[in-house]
Amino acid sequence: MVRAPVFAGSFYPAAAPVLRRQLADFMEPIAAGAAPKALIAPHAGYVYSGPVAASVYARLQAEPYIRRVVLLGPTHRVGFEGLALSQARAFATPLGEVELDAEAARGALTLPWVGYGEWAHAQEHSLEVQLPFLQQVLGGDFKLLPVVVGQSSAEQISRLLDLFWDETETLIVISSDLSHYHDYVTAQRLDRATTDKIEHLAYQGLSGEDACGYQPISGLLHLLQARDLRIRNIDLRNSGDTAGDKRRVVGYGAYVVN
Repeated sequence: MVRAPVFAGSFYPAAAPVLRRQLADFMEPIAAGAAPKALIAPHAGYVYSGPVAASVYARLQAEPYIRRVVLLGPTHRVGFEGLALSQARAFATPLGEVELDAEAARGALTLPWVGYGEWAHAQEHSLEVQLPFLQQVLGGDFKLLPVVVGQSSAEQISRLLDLFWDETETLIVISSDLSHYHDYVTAQRLDRATTDKIEHLAYQGLSGEDACGYQPISGLLHLLQARDLRIRNIDLRNSGDTAGDKRRVVGYGAYVVN
């Protein structure tokens, strides 16, 4: 089974040449930095959040060593407890198929709060919109462990991430937007406060008002705290800065762990 690209043509272009050109245009003005071990990137329509996501993905362009991506994003359409994997053979986008990592899935399934759930993946955009960026910078030579996050504790998510953290060829990607539907000035204030919490690893203080993906973010921060590592913000904007008006905006942040 291959999961088809549900949001091609709405969140991002459905035509491969157009999509590649858009991704290249997003990343072209961004200087590549040190490749991250983990990153947080937004998942809205590309016209809104694409430039912010590109600020972190551009750092992967010169790093061919990544062979596995563990990708976590929040559920938006179905409610459930735990972490949902997919039994699909691959996830497809207009740029081709990304093979799922069966070996990584077997490792993840040793945790009792991890299971398979195609219903969690079927209409979920938070993972899908990250894939073309990954394909653009890594090519087709990586495998994917896609995880939709339901109601879970920071400790549970941290345990999953810890299974893969020491593997040098593995990249961790957390998909999340920040505040939703405030005016521009209010969103700037709220997203700056959320960024302060993230950079200070204050995972206990995060909620759904701060970020739709607060649970996977909290799990990452819990692991960073346990390992005495840091995370930093490299881009913080909202839809009022990119393609929307300033009366009702969504916040976007890009963060890296090196």
